[in-house]
Amino acid sequence: MKRRVGIFSLILLLLIVATACAATGSSSSTTSSSSSTTSSTDTSTSTGVDNSALVTVSNVTMDPGVFFPYESGTITVTLSNAGTSAIGLSEPAILSNKIHVAQEEDWGTTTYIGAGSTVTYSFEVTADPPDGTDYALFTVGALGGNPIHYPIPVKVSSVPLKAVITDKPTSFSLSTPANVTLSLENCRGAEVKNIVVSAEGTGVDVSPQQVLLGSLDGSDTSGSTDSSDVDFVIIPHQESNVTFSITYQNGDNGHTVNVTLPIALSADKTAAVPILNNVVLTTSGPNYDITGDITNAGISNAEGVVVTVGSPAQGAGIYPEYAIGSIASDDSGTFEVTFTSNDLTAVPVIISWKDSEGDDLSLTKTLDLSPSGSGNATGSSSRPSPGSSANGGTGGTGRGGYGGGGRSSSTSMFGGLTSGRGGGISSFYPLIAGSIIIVIGIVLWTKRKWLMGKLKKQ
Repeated sequence: MKRRVGIFSLILLLLIVATACAATGSSSSTTSSSSSTTSSTDTSTSTGVDNSALVTVSNVTMDPGVFFPYESGTITVTLSNAGTSAIGLSEPAILSNKIHVAQEEDWGTTTYIGAGSTVTYSFEVTADPPDGTDYALFTVGALGGNPIHYPIPVKVSSVPLKAVITDKPTSFSLSTPANVTLSLENCRGAEVKNIVVSAEGTGVDVSPQQVLLGSLDGSDTSGSTDSSDVDFVIIPHQESNVTFSITYQNGDNGHTVNVTLPIALSADKTAAVPILNNVVLTTSGPNYDITGDITNAGISNAEGVVVTVGSPAQGAGIYPEYAIGSIASDDSGTFEVTFTSNDLTAVPVIISWKDSEGDDLSLTKTLDLSPSGSGNATGSSSRPSPGSSANGGTGGTGRGGYGGGGRSSSTSMFGGLTSGRGGGISSFYPLIAGSIIIVIGIVLWTKRKWLMGKLKKQ
């Protein structure tokens, strides 16, 4: 009996232990299921975050920085992903009534931007007038999130590169070097590049003929503009125009602006002005002899002054050419030229000299030295070689002659003029005649009483 009770008690103990183990396993399973449910809920909450909010526009560039009306260019937009997962982007666009995008269908596919990465979109656009700033809207869709929008200010200006001649002489002289300055100023507010300045004209020498400047920046925040000066040397050989052509690029678009400089010739106000004075003609054997003065009425010195005669006269004898040398301003020098000629009605007297640059200049005065000549003279100036200035000079009245070329003559003590061949005894005829008249007058005066007595007796 006692043995049965022990066996029953052991079986009951085993049942109690089995029941306890089953309860413990069920509790563990329930806890695991609860944990799994919580994890699933957390994951769902995490995937509901809008990761597109972490994608931003980090940079926008435009080329050109400022558009001309109807001009094409490029707008480049860069986006950065500050999130931890890749985001899909699709259908980027620029929305504006003034800025038009070409080939929008190129962006029909989805682009993924990884965590910490960037993606760049470039748009070929054209800008419509009028001048001003248009705020175009960049937009791009994000997979699983809200689209991204960003305003882009686009400037349009029809103002060209400014080109002005800021320095030039008050007048240009024949074959005289003159300095001219062309100033360029960029008033567009953005860089222009590949600037080339060319100069050309008919009948003028320009140096340099072409200048490459590179680029000029746009105005800064203070409103100041970038500028550059280009210096040229112009030597005119005739009245003409010099055209300065300025080519430049705004982005990849070429533009040109022209500036015209009229070249009107006038006398050099600082040049030497030789004046011919005190001209006297005499004979010297078979030749004629001219003496006179050369006065410099100009501002500059006349260097290496030489006097001779031109055709039909020919230099001969002792002084076919006469070198005076340098004649300073307001100073003078004498000369003597011997020549032969069969025609004294037109004897060209040629005055040659050099300016301070060493350029050759000349002045011709044609004299009428015939006995019946009017005494008038004509003058002309010339420049044998380019690169200097000339002034024909003006005539002034001199003693015993005509400034700048007058009638060849010599003056007697009674104020009479002898023309033509002034040598020989004929040049003393007026003196002899005057002396005879004076003697007759003296005799008549001393014998006046005797003569009066004779007349009364008759």
